[in-house]
Amino acid sequence: MRPDFEHPIRQISTRVAYESPYMRLREDRIVRLDGSEGVYTYVDKPDFALVIAVEDGGFHLVEQYRYPVRSRSWEFVQGSLPGLVVGDPEPLARRELREETGITAGVMHHLGRLYCATGMSSQGFDVFVASELSHGEAAREVEEQDLRHRWFSRAELEDMIRDGVITDNSTLAAYTLFLLRTPPG
Repeated sequence: MRPDFEHPIRQISTRVAYESPYMRLREDRIVRLDGSEGVYTYVDKPDFALVIAVEDGGFHLVEQYRYPVRSRSWEFVQGSLPGLVVGDPEPLARRELREETGITAGVMHHLGRLYCATGMSSQGFDVFVASELSHGEAAREVEEQDLRHRWFSRAELEDMIRDGVITDNSTLAAYTLFLLRTPPG
């Protein structure tokens, strides 16, 4: 049976090749458009929420060590639920913002949904803009013990992007969405 044009790859079977509390590595047997068979391996992770916390014409970012690339990374707040659990993205966004920065948002506006690595992962993320912020104490998880939180002006943020200081693809994509969907001013 040939796959249709809308879905040129058809799954024959799937198996979990590896699983941890944070992700699964799936191996799917597939049939391509021309009828040839193959294997497609990808990372299956729960979706995450990303929060652009806006205040006084600038943004709150966090910096943390990202082990896979062996360097520190400035990013918008982002995270998923533990144990491969999938949940409602807005409460998750509020939780991550509070945990990582101690900030509570009076208003949380959903900007859109994106995918971070479509060729190798099923993981997507919802982008939120947080405003009317109240400040408190962060309640970081053990993995976030080196996390730093800082406010940056819009000019500083854009300089960090231009200078290659901000390299996180989800942060860059979310900021682009922010610029395209938020009225100037």
